Amino acid sequence: MLDAAIFGLGNWGQRLVGSVQRKSDKIRIIRGVARSPEKIRAFAAEHAFDVVTDYDAVLRDRSVAAMIVATPHSLHHEHTIRAARAGKHVFVEKPFTLTHATAEAAARACETAGVVMAVAQSRRFRPAFVDLKQLIDEGELGTLLHIEGAFTGQYRHAESSWRGSREENPAGGMVPRGIHVLDLMLDLFGTVESAQAFSDRRVLESGAMDDTTATMLRFVNGRTGYLCTMMTTAAFWRLHVFGSKGWAAMEGEHTLVIRWQGGGAPEVREYPEHDILRNELECFADAVAGRDTFPVRPEQAVHGIAVLEAVAESARRDGTRIPVAQRTADTVAQPVLETHLQFSKGD
Repeated sequence: MLDAAIFGLGNWGQRLVGSVQRKSDKIRIIRGVARSPEKIRAFAAEHAFDVVTDYDAVLRDRSVAAMIVATPHSLHHEHTIRAARAGKHVFVEKPFTLTHATAEAAARACETAGVVMAVAQSRRFRPAFVDLKQLIDEGELGTLLHIEGAFTGQYRHAESSWRGSREENPAGGMVPRGIHVLDLMLDLFGTVESAQAFSDRRVLESGAMDDTTATMLRFVNGRTGYLCTMMTTAAFWRLHVFGSKGWAAMEGEHTLVIRWQGGGAPEVREYPEHDILRNELECFADAVAGRDTFPVRPEQAVHGIAVLEAVAESARRDGTRIPVAQRTADTVAQPVLETHLQFSKGD
């Protein structure tokens, strides 16, 4: 059993706890860190763990073997580095960080400390995606040509929430939504060479994140991709892969549609709902125990943030094509100083 603590107990942090506490025989939460413990005392009591405000005290606690980091995006790198230096394995929510330099620094800290680093990308565990990846790995779709993704939904955060701020969400919906699809694209198609993006706020109030972002990707192997996120329309999910022998698409997260070159009716596969948050946390526990490897490799996590940073830069420069592969290979992360900030942006 992996004994873990969690830093950040807002809505998402509580969902992570609820997915495994008293349900898993691989991981349990024994401590919580929050800026305002009084707000979640009842939740903590219900789930049988105590909550404190002092992150350093939890990092010194030898009974805690791993940290789950669910704090605001801009604090992920600092909290990950501090956990690694304390010898704790780290499960960190997406986005891993907001810049390539901080992502490299955090990944390097975990490697240096010899701890497992797992970046949460729960949709890797969707059965529809697992089957799609198997089709590609076995060459069933032939030569891969192009990939498209879309993830949309309504903006649901208060104007004062960090989750809706432009600072915490560069390139609009790329952080809360697009990063999920981007990770799957990278896993299927490999390294991105360059990104070209357009992003705008057409409906949301002034000061909020952009509500519509469209990105073109070119991969180093010559493949192409397109990714769209919107925060002001109905919910929609699609991941569509085109190959020389046919195409396959996740239409929604529980349906895989396959159509082969030459005609005929498409094959439709339906999958039941299951707890992918529990899947990823238990996979993390297995990785710590040496029973398995976490599917999101550290270099993939770092590269994903390099792509995110390029998308945000391209959007700021009105669609200028921004290199990514060169940035990933050549950028040397500057040392990230430990500021020992307490969690000051909300739980």
